[in-house]
Amino acid sequence: MISPKLARLIEFLPEGAVGFFANKLLNHYLNKNARIHIEGMENIDDLQGPILFICNHLSNSDGLVLSRVLKKKDPTFVAGVKLEKDVITKMGFYIVKTTPVVPNTADKEGLAKIIKILRNGENILIFPEGTRSRVGSMIEAKRGLFFIAKTSKAIIVPIGIHGSEKLLPINEDGDMSKESFKSADVYINIGRPFRFSDKVEGEDRKSYEDRVVKEAMYKIAELIPEEYRGVYSKLQ
Repeated sequence: MISPKLARLIEFLPEGAVGFFANKLLNHYLNKNARIHIEGMENIDDLQGPILFICNHLSNSDGLVLSRVLKKKDPTFVAGVKLEKDVITKMGFYIVKTTPVVPNTADKEGLAKIIKILRNGENILIFPEGTRSRVGSMIEAKRGLFFIAKTSKAIIVPIGIHGSEKLLPINEDGDMSKESFKSADVYINIGRPFRFSDKVEGEDRKSYEDRVVKEAMYKIAELIPEEYRGVYSKLQ
């Protein structure tokens, strides 16, 4: 992977030049190392926006791979603000269109930007777990998914990804600058569009929210091998 020293030097270049070098470097790593396998593209070929793509999260390479796969739909990726502070992951922002949120908070401003993008007819991709899984399988979704989907009324498309954790493995000590690309097969499975089901009689708001978010996460789980399903391994 590019060294932090080189990344810092590149940042001193004019913005256009930084974007050029970031594109060249990161696309070089993907072309050299990633063998991308795609299923289900027919589910979105003719789908009109706004689309809310939801996907499990295994690696810092997920955004790079998905941005390439979903290029025709041009989604904006929801990314934690802390990624902007790391010189390595910040390079990816030059080839992946993002909108920032503050993780694990009620970031009203960040959520408002996401809703505005969707209401303008554009597409969004979020990782509902809020962070990449460090256990190699799905973890509990955050509450933001419900608010975004219900407020925007966007159609939801589940995506399952696996193999990306081998393409750009998580460093044990959490130092992103020590992560490096490895040769790997990455599998992308795009599911069928859906919307949240209606509230059933006698169901309170929290129970309804919990149920439909779980239903959405199970739709992702159905698209990946059992060993990646984690807390959503018991398919409904």
